[in-house]
Amino acid sequence: MADRPLRLHSAPAASEQAIQSIGSFSVTVSTPQLARRLGLFDATMLVMGGIVGAGIFVTPYVVARQVHSSGLILGAWLTGGVIAMLGAFVYAELAARRPDVGGQYAYLRDAFHPGVAFVYGWVLLLVTQSGGMAAVALTFSRYFLELTLAPLPEWSIAMLTLVALTIVNALGVRAGSTVQNTLMVLKVGAIAILVGAGLFGPKAAAVVVTQSSTPLDFGTALVPILFAYGGWQTASFVAAEMKNPQRDLPRGLLLGVGGVILLYLSVTFVCLRVLGPDGLANATAPATSVMRAVFGEAGARVIAVGITISTLGFLSQGMLTAPRVYYAMAQDGVFFRSVGRLNPRTAAPVVAIALQGLAATIIALSGKYEQILNYVVSVDFISFGLTGVTLFVFRARDGDTSSYRAPGHPITTAAFTLACWGVVGATIYQYPQNSVIGLGILLSGIPIYSLWKRKR
Repeated sequence: MADRPLRLHSAPAASEQAIQSIGSFSVTVSTPQLARRLGLFDATMLVMGGIVGAGIFVTPYVVARQVHSSGLILGAWLTGGVIAMLGAFVYAELAARRPDVGGQYAYLRDAFHPGVAFVYGWVLLLVTQSGGMAAVALTFSRYFLELTLAPLPEWSIAMLTLVALTIVNALGVRAGSTVQNTLMVLKVGAIAILVGAGLFGPKAAAVVVTQSSTPLDFGTALVPILFAYGGWQTASFVAAEMKNPQRDLPRGLLLGVGGVILLYLSVTFVCLRVLGPDGLANATAPATSVMRAVFGEAGARVIAVGITISTLGFLSQGMLTAPRVYYAMAQDGVFFRSVGRLNPRTAAPVVAIALQGLAATIIALSGKYEQILNYVVSVDFISFGLTGVTLFVFRARDGDTSSYRAPGHPITTAAFTLACWGVVGATIYQYPQNSVIGLGILLSGIPIYSLWKRKR
C-alpha cells in the first residue's frame, strides 16, 4: 500500500509543497512561493508607472524640432500612442496565455528558446533596466537638491534613494506596490496641475509655419515618442503575483496605456497652446516654461516637485518589477541559484531585488549611464519586435485558446512588430557606432548562457 503523505502546514504565506522521503514516510515540506496580492488597480498603476517618467516633461521639445506645426506635433504623439496601444493588445493576449513570473522573459523562452530569453534578461540587468534606473536616480537627485538646497553630492542622494527602494521592495510585493501606487497617483496629479495651468494660462500668438516637414522628419520624430511610450511590458514581470493575472493584467495593460496616451496628448497640447510650435522647439524644459509663463518662478518650483515625484515613481516601479525576471532566470537554472530564493516571511525575491539595486547604484556612481543608454537604444526595441512575433508562434502552436484575443490580429500585431523594428533601423542609421556596441553587449549574452547551461 502506498504511503500517505504527512503534510506539515506552514504559515499562511503562499507556499509550494516539496515532497521529501524520511524513513517510510513521505513528508511534504513547505517552501516559499511568490504571493498573489496584486489586483487590477495595481496592474494599471504598474503599467502607467513603467511608462511615465521624466520624459514627458522634456520630450515634446525634441519632437517640435523635427516637425514644425501643431497638427504634425500632436499627430506624431497620437501615432506613437496608437502604436503603443497595438503593443498593449499584443502583451494583453500574451499575458492571458502565459501568466508566468518574468512576463516578457517567459514569452521569449516559451516561443523561441531559453537562450533568447536569457539574452533578454542579461541585457535587462546589465544595461537596459539598470542603466535607465541609474540615469533616473541622478535626475531625481538633481531636482531634489535644487528644491531642498541640501549641501550633498548628487551621487549620495541617488545611492540613498536606490537603497531605500530596495529595502521597501524587500518587505514584499504589497509594500512595494503600495509605494508605487501612491507615487503614480501623485504623478498624475502633477501632470493635471500642468495641464490645468496650460489650459487657463496665456495663449501663444498665432504664427505662420514657414518650415515644411517631410515624411522622414515625421518618422524621425516618432523615435523619441516611442521611447517615451515604452515601459508597459515591465508590468508583465509580476504576473505571478497577481490575484487573477489572466483577467487583470490584460485589462491593466489596456487601461494603463490608454491613460498614458491621454496624459501625453494633454501635456503636448498645453505646451503648444502656451509656447507655440517655435517656442516649444526652443524650450529644453517645456513643462517648466509653461508653469513659469502662468505662475512665474513659483510655478517652476511646483513642476520641479512634480518631476521629482515622477522620477521617484519610475524608480519604484523598476525596483518592483525587473527583479522578477532575474528570479525567473534563476528558477530556470541559468543564473545564480541564490537569486531564485524567496524570503520565507515576505515571499519576496530579496536577492534579486538587492541585485537590481546594486547594479543601478554601481552604474550611477560610475557616471557612465548616459553612454550606456546610448548603446541600447536599438537593443530594447529588438526585444519588443521579437515579443510581437511570439504571438504568431503561440497562435500557430496553441490555437485560439486565450481568454483575451488581440483585436485585429495578425494585422495589428504585424504593424506593432514592424514599427519596433523600424525604430531599430532608424537608430542604427542615426547612431551606427552606439548601435554596434549595444548589439555587441546583447551578443555577449550568448556565450554566458552557454556557460550557465554547461554548469547546470
